[in-house]
Amino acid sequence: MKPSDKEEGTGRRHGGRYIYEELRRQILTLQLKHGEQLDEISLANTFGLSRSPVRDAMARLVSEGLVTILPNRTAIVTPFEIEEFPNYITALDLIQRAVTRLAAKHRSEADLLKIEAANAEYMEKVYQGDFSAMTEKNKAFHLAIAAAGRNNYLATYYDKLLSEGQRIQHLQFDFMTSQDAPQKLGRDHDELIAVIRAGDADAADKAAHEHTMLFQNRFLTFMQRNLLKDMDINA
Repeated sequence: MKPSDKEEGTGRRHGGRYIYEELRRQILTLQLKHGEQLDEISLANTFGLSRSPVRDAMARLVSEGLVTILPNRTAIVTPFEIEEFPNYITALDLIQRAVTRLAAKHRSEADLLKIEAANAEYMEKVYQGDFSAMTEKNKAFHLAIAAAGRNNYLATYYDKLLSEGQRIQHLQFDFMTSQDAPQKLGRDHDELIAVIRAGDADAADKAAHEHTMLFQNRFLTFMQRNLLKDMDINA
């Protein structure tokens, strides 16, 4: 391989990672709206790169469920269907309970330190009021729990569910911060950490379920007060 070819390949990989990270950020923070079309050529022009790294980035976003390819090959930001929220909560609840239960059974002292460190980083962003970073640190906290459970199949699916949860959180950012002080938001994880440290699998299952229900109730309250005042939503 010529040096120039190697440099071009490296640049393409780095460019693809940058495009992926930027598009992912815009999708999760709702700068790119649900159902918005993503044109490969336009994106290549916007980022000043060829279509190849754009295609690589899009493929990764598709694998994470954040981008959908329609039958006519059009790429769009995966829509969030309100009607699917109960199904999302069911899936999140089952997986969250499973990974937290496993974490309580299999966690090591090193795992506990990683979980607590991830929560400390989350808390830092909560007190700073950096909501975008807060959702990322919240996800990292839950993935640290999943890693302690020693089941990559569950952890991979959990990652996808948490990414969708970030989009849902961004819908209700103003509402959440007006309803809950940082001290209250930050205490959401305390019980999860305590039961995992205690090694109590049943208590971990219960705490994880309650954590899911807290997320559900916040979102439903937000929707009923702000977007669906005339619609009854029951998960």
